[in-house]
Amino acid sequence: MSAFFKIKTYFNYWLDAVDEHSLHAPFLFDLYTKIIKREPITVSAFETLRKKLSNDHRELEVEDFGAGSKHASGTKRKISDIARTTLSDARYSALYSRLAEHCNAKTIVELGTSFGINTMYLANRPDARVYTFEGSTAVTEIASISFEFAGIKNIELVSGNLDSTLKATLSRLPKVDLAFMDANHRLEPTLRYFEALLARSHHKTIMIIDDIHDTPEMEKAWTAIKNHPLVYTSTDLFRCGLVFLDPSLNKQHVVLQF
Repeated sequence: MSAFFKIKTYFNYWLDAVDEHSLHAPFLFDLYTKIIKREPITVSAFETLRKKLSNDHRELEVEDFGAGSKHASGTKRKISDIARTTLSDARYSALYSRLAEHCNAKTIVELGTSFGINTMYLANRPDARVYTFEGSTAVTEIASISFEFAGIKNIELVSGNLDSTLKATLSRLPKVDLAFMDANHRLEPTLRYFEALLARSHHKTIMIIDDIHDTPEMEKAWTAIKNHPLVYTSTDLFRCGLVFLDPSLNKQHVVLQF
């Protein structure tokens, strides 16, 4: 995507973003002050892995499932390049962990494992189980090594095309407490996966949609999601959007500084 698009989307976000002084709803005020703005606590073992991956220049053969890789430029890619373009910043990884803790998430679904850094942050509670989906076999192997290195046992890694693996896996899971979407960055698949997760959710489920301003298609997908009749409150943190399904909340959308 062009540099102009990136600059334009961030400028629009910057113009609209507010802090706690503009939040009147108690739910949003507490969410922002107690969870979103809380000082990030990173995990040294996970960050060591992030650094190693960012400096690993070996090449992988990466399968391409349509637009599954938003920065793909061929099947051969360096591990460092994949890490640079797909891994969240540490402060976002820490935020996802705080959100999982906040909703006491026991069943967590992640679409788009990449090398598993966010996965490990989501799984950083012994009573949680994370089901994570990755299309590329080569990337899956790196993620598996990362989980083994970190000694994390409560992750189930599902490899293969999401169109073939998601429905069958969701059908055997309990209701999903937290979902993190960072897979195919096209409009139609994003909305289809959202509906699949919605069908396995409950009113306290939190959904995290990554890269909501990454492309025009993702911006359209984000607009459709936040206007969905079962979405009551949504927040835009620029890199990601948070979706809340609780009907006791007011219908509202806010753009928050992060």
